[in-house]
Amino acid sequence: MIRWLVGLIGLGLAATSALAAEPALIGVGYLGLAGTRSTLSLVEQPAENDGVAGARLAIEDNNTTGKFLGQRFALEERRIKEGEDVVQAATALAEKNGFIITDLPADALLKISDALRDRGTLLFNAGAIDERLREADCRANVIHTAPTRAMLADALGQYLVWKKWSRWLLVVGSHDEDKLFADALRRTATRFGAKIVQEKTFEDKGGARRTDSGVTLIQRQMPVFTQGAPAYDVLVAADESEVFGAYLPYRTWDPRPVAGSAGLVPRSWDAAQDQWGAIQMQNRFMKLNSRRMTALDMQAWTAARMIGEATSRTNSSDVKKVTDFIKGPDFSVAAFKGTRLTLRDWNLQLRQPILLVDGRMVVSVSPQEGFLHQVSELDTLGYDRPESKCKLK
Repeated sequence: MIRWLVGLIGLGLAATSALAAEPALIGVGYLGLAGTRSTLSLVEQPAENDGVAGARLAIEDNNTTGKFLGQRFALEERRIKEGEDVVQAATALAEKNGFIITDLPADALLKISDALRDRGTLLFNAGAIDERLREADCRANVIHTAPTRAMLADALGQYLVWKKWSRWLLVVGSHDEDKLFADALRRTATRFGAKIVQEKTFEDKGGARRTDSGVTLIQRQMPVFTQGAPAYDVLVAADESEVFGAYLPYRTWDPRPVAGSAGLVPRSWDAAQDQWGAIQMQNRFMKLNSRRMTALDMQAWTAARMIGEATSRTNSSDVKKVTDFIKGPDFSVAAFKGTRLTLRDWNLQLRQPILLVDGRMVVSVSPQEGFLHQVSELDTLGYDRPESKCKLK
């Protein structure tokens, strides 16, 4: 009888221990568009898993720490095809996931943020750089790990002004996103004392981008297009639509550097980044995906790591508790960029340094030396608190 009782107690203790060891599940969704966007350069064609690959790596990182805290992270991925209902897809993800990382256009992101507002789901914008998502159309349930156009433009502008290349020839594409980046560049020029000596518009007239005679045609076209401009130090291109920017370096009429959408490019991340422990990060990503890490990968990685950092710091899987901590003053996340990243509480934009890259190397990192701020030098990039029109709702 005594043996039977001891055995029964032992089984009870084992069952209790097993139940206590059951990890808390933290579900993270990833919602993006199906397919990839074509680029002018064949070597820069995005991979099918661009973005989500970064989130997968971060989930592995989260689980490395989570196993010691009784937490387990799971990633559920969903790609939206043309014509599909984005709200329906997001709602289905929200059934099992309290956090959703998105790579969606601004309008689609606003639709799902409004649809999920009352559910308590926290969205992370890893892809859209539109200023309005942090300004007039800001939402309290959307955190932004992607930088804004103004942040990218300011990062570039600071370096050009530091170099004393203050006279800019601005070339703008004919698509809406090109014009938005041009607006950001004009703001930057005014803000930091640069002068736009002339603006030119490059009209997208369609047609094949790659033909047997393409190199010859571009070699003739670009010098003529840039001929006759007033004296300038640098040509700044606004070509988010990928129509002409990559054709500008080494083909301008005057021998001048190119920056913006080609040449010297501002990005949140680049495969050339090797400082502050980034080589270890790059190697792990390469081993997992057999390719280099892109800016979108890093923005998604950062979003997933923010979730992991907050759940470990709070030792909780409760979505509201984790959300409140991320939005609070004690939150920060490390991201291999030389400083811990924090959140702007007035619009939920992640503060972050911006890399200036040339396709092979990191040329510089902004904010630049000498650009000071009373709170954080990172707030010299993009719209500062006094400029913000955001009213979180």
